[in-house]
Amino acid sequence: MWAFYPSDRADRAMGMGDYEAIVTSDESDGGYDSYLEQYERAERPDQVIRIEGERFAEAAGDGVRIEDRLEGLDGKAVITPETGSIGWDVQVDQPGLYNIRIHYYPLEGKSSAIERQLAINGQVPFKGAELLTFDRLWGNREAEIRRDDRGNELRPRQVEKAGWQIAPFEDSEGYYDEPYLFYFDKGKQRLSLTASREPMAVDYIELYQEEAVKPYAELKQEYEAKGLAPAREQLLTVQAEEAALKSSPTLYPLSDRSSPSVIPYNVSKIRVNTIGGLNWKLPGQWIEWNIDVPEDGLYQIALKRKQDQLRGVYSTRSLMIDGEYPFKEMKRIRFPFGTDWKMDVLGGEEPYWFHLTKGTHTIRMAVSLGEIAPLLRTIESSVLKLNEMYRKILIITSNTPDPYRDYQLEKRIPEMVTVFQEQADTIRSVADYLERTTGERSDKVAVLHTMVRQLEVMAAKPETVARQMKSFKTNVGGLGTWILTVREQPLTLDYLVVSSPQAKLPKAEASTWARVKHELGGYIASYTEDYDSIGNTGENERSVTVWITTGRDQAQVLKNLIDDTFTPDSNISVKLRLVPPNILLPATLANEGPDVAMQIGEDLPVNYAMRSAAADLTDFADYKEVASRFRDSALTPYAYNDGIYALPEQQTFPMLFYRKDILAELGLTPPKTWQDVYNMISVLQKHNMEFWLPIDTAVNNATLVPNATFATLLYQNGGKFYRDDSKKSALDSDIAMEAFKTWTKFYTNYKFPLLADFPNRFRTGEMPIGIADYTTYNSLTVMAPEIKGLWDFTMVPGTALEDGSVNHEVASHTTAVMMLQHAADKEAAWAFMKWWTDKDTQVAYGREMEGLMGEAARYPTANIEALMELPWPIKDYRNLESQWQWVEGIPQVPGGYFTGRHLDNAFRKVVNAGENPREALSDYILYMNDEIAIKRKEFNLPN
Repeated sequence: MWAFYPSDRADRAMGMGDYEAIVTSDESDGGYDSYLEQYERAERPDQVIRIEGERFAEAAGDGVRIEDRLEGLDGKAVITPETGSIGWDVQVDQPGLYNIRIHYYPLEGKSSAIERQLAINGQVPFKGAELLTFDRLWGNREAEIRRDDRGNELRPRQVEKAGWQIAPFEDSEGYYDEPYLFYFDKGKQRLSLTASREPMAVDYIELYQEEAVKPYAELKQEYEAKGLAPAREQLLTVQAEEAALKSSPTLYPLSDRSSPSVIPYNVSKIRVNTIGGLNWKLPGQWIEWNIDVPEDGLYQIALKRKQDQLRGVYSTRSLMIDGEYPFKEMKRIRFPFGTDWKMDVLGGEEPYWFHLTKGTHTIRMAVSLGEIAPLLRTIESSVLKLNEMYRKILIITSNTPDPYRDYQLEKRIPEMVTVFQEQADTIRSVADYLERTTGERSDKVAVLHTMVRQLEVMAAKPETVARQMKSFKTNVGGLGTWILTVREQPLTLDYLVVSSPQAKLPKAEASTWARVKHELGGYIASYTEDYDSIGNTGENERSVTVWITTGRDQAQVLKNLIDDTFTPDSNISVKLRLVPPNILLPATLANEGPDVAMQIGEDLPVNYAMRSAAADLTDFADYKEVASRFRDSALTPYAYNDGIYALPEQQTFPMLFYRKDILAELGLTPPKTWQDVYNMISVLQKHNMEFWLPIDTAVNNATLVPNATFATLLYQNGGKFYRDDSKKSALDSDIAMEAFKTWTKFYTNYKFPLLADFPNRFRTGEMPIGIADYTTYNSLTVMAPEIKGLWDFTMVPGTALEDGSVNHEVASHTTAVMMLQHAADKEAAWAFMKWWTDKDTQVAYGREMEGLMGEAARYPTANIEALMELPWPIKDYRNLESQWQWVEGIPQVPGGYFTGRHLDNAFRKVVNAGENPREALSDYILYMNDEIAIKRKEFNLPN
């Protein structure tokens, strides 16, 4: 095993070999492991075969074209758009296994990594080749870090610094250290790339053999043979936050105030002084620094780092100098857990020496899973196997098994006991390996041992399996979470030191006196510093006060955009304040409120408008032009008395999520209509699986919005919520009554669950299909890596109409930006609202937030053109666009808060008390109409 261990456990770990992944055969079919087994005797021809990009044999889709001298290239390249495919013919004289690399240029797109699928002769060789990712290059927009007018440093914005790159075809998940190998037969072969995200230009593709990297011992002998001498009296420091390039915009510099030893440092002001942390944790993410070396010689490299996140597992990095690994040990550099800053010299007690020539060199450090990779592959395989067994048991016992019944599961599922015992042994082997390498029994190992103990009990006493189903499901879910946490490898860097081997290095820890000064200074600063205001607070002649209620990260991103584009273009300064959500009403009543309130709920604007506290936006001459940025459905909740009192920021709506693998097993396809849903319910329930319909928990139903399923059924059948100019509820119509009856039947006749954690049950396969808000896509993408590629989403089932068409209408929910009536400069406030809801601002904000917090924070903008520009895979965006065209808004009316509340009350009377649906809803419609009448009278509106 080749690794560097900057810790006292080096001697223990160095004696161990790599863990060999245990992947069950049925799960490995179609995977890279089984592909390599298939061609394990194939040759590795030592030759390079170049395929020029412009000499493609076929291209499907629009936009493929040849460009000459693109971005400084000496020659021609082919432009490949974000959709379609392109294929090349390659003549192979020596059949065998080849690595593949590509010389590419990332064209302007949606700021996400480029994704392609590889096929050889029309076939995807293995699962990993379905998703090959190619990085963009990112860097700080400004060379110098700027400060606001209060002396705090501002996080530099990350911008793309596009350039030609060479990248091998390798595993995007980081499970395999080496680039993929592909088998090519003799003769003419067709190599194809199909686009799934982002455009790129291709100069050439090469089939080649990756060279083996020498171990350090061999390289050291070469140093001695060449007579290379250590450099003398050199100490070169590179601040980590001054990185030249990064693979992702999430790798922006950070501010660390945990210790006075961090450079630069200020006791009360924000200083951007580190990089990495929780942002630098995913396999393949890299950061690159430039360093000017004054003379030839042998140098040592040291890092001031902190790894205070991953207890019980090492954080691993690889290191390249000028695009190459100096020696084998640099493929895996391990950093153990510790709460304090540490100075690690690569090589530990006997530092490694690196030969550097005079001039500029690049040092690139990348996140690597190292020897954790086979452990993750093993546990991922176990999770899939145990989930499969869970579903088999579920078919027999249901999800509420009788604890006093012996289901004789060992006879009805003959392989059950064997699977439990095999998986217990497999998971134990992973736990034992982790314990031996780290020398401790941490929480990471405890999760595994808990699962092992349960599997052993269930294997020894199969009659207890039914009683343990709930805890079994929880423990398997724990394994899924374990994969997520262990796969993440965070590390924070303060600076790098390249020095002569005998140079004295700076201390990483602060002295006791420095710590005391740091704590006292921080305490005093808490009374003197304004931590609520974000960024610059100075005012121009015209200014706007804006309140935001979400979080500091969102506020900082917004303030950066304001200072970059809004204030310079408009000469209007913005005082942005981060406030709690419940402070807006009392502040407005006290005449201390803002000019503009952002990211507020869709019920607030009309409530404020009734009280003459919100400004009518239709008074502005260019309102219609601004309103055209959104669908009509997004503006519906903000309409009141012929006015519009807010602009939508975000708009979300339901989509149908489904597990492709499980539906295929059951012989089902995603339903197009509600009749299709009825048809599939019996098949699902026969296998003790469930269909999920969204339902809000009624812990506090005072602020409940009308249920998404009911709204869908109502709108699809031509119903509406209010009638007579919003003076009465329209839920007493026959259409509404029938929709309510249909909705409740799902729970009374078909026994749909009233309460469930849909994402988790979707993950385990108990609920292989369900309707949920489309932002569920983001959490599934990030939180359920083990089912990646096994699920999809599409339009919500529709209602078949008499003319044969299908109505797919659904209701949406929005958040808004609202201008307060007392705003001193309404034109300035309107200018800010127009800027904020503009396509370019929404795209910039969405990309910054995703860059800052990852895919889980993908922004659900209400701007039609902006959503198109956010980094959705093209297939998924088309699904969203198809559903968005069917979206309707729910109007907000005086007293309308009773609608969602009493709709839920009527629903629960039917479901829980068995009341007749028409009678239950009719009773509560009386309350709805009374409240609407009371409110209209209160605000002097005609009844």
